[in-house]
Amino acid sequence: MDKTIQIDTFSRFTQVSRETITSLKKYEDILIKTNKTLNLVGKSTIKDIWIRHFLDSVQVIDFIDKNSKTLVDLGSGAGFPGLVLAIALKDRKISLKIKLIEKSPKKIRFLKSIINELQLNAEAINQNVLEEPIKFIDDIFIARAFKPLEIILQLIHNKAKNWKKIFIFLGKTGKNELLQASKIWDIEYKQRVSVTSSDSIVIEINRLKKK
Repeated sequence: MDKTIQIDTFSRFTQVSRETITSLKKYEDILIKTNKTLNLVGKSTIKDIWIRHFLDSVQVIDFIDKNSKTLVDLGSGAGFPGLVLAIALKDRKISLKIKLIEKSPKKIRFLKSIINELQLNAEAINQNVLEEPIKFIDDIFIARAFKPLEIILQLIHNKAKNWKKIFIFLGKTGKNELLQASKIWDIEYKQRVSVTSSDSIVIEINRLKKK
């Protein structure tokens, strides 16, 4: 898809300001440059960043409680969805802080460069959440292209307290993952078809308990 059409599509969906589009263009430029030496996104998606990554990431923004204090992005990678949400929240003048959790020091340096360049209310934290003995006391969790659903649920169950919502992006195997998870977990959730792919879903978990 032509880049101009991608940006127009993103703008119509999000209704962000021109300044925010400029910020996203800076993000895109740095991402493309860095991706030549650091594998941040797949080469097959590099020409479709505005739809495959920016629009896909921002689609949950209207379902986030704006009175929450923090949102934790598990396995942030190139900053999806956390950095895109930070940019969109800044546009809406919402003070929700984004914590980007990433185990790769090289990716952390990339994330910090974007945060500094765009002056975002975000923090890049170099941690391996699956191995390090850490505890989260935060409001919202989000995960996109991180780990299988069962691993994410177990992680949050073990290490998170007082959370309000969990957003998880699931691909083609998502419905089957949900079916398998429901055999182990009592999950109260909402399910939405992704705006960028009819084969994918985004689930919003409001309650999670081991059976």
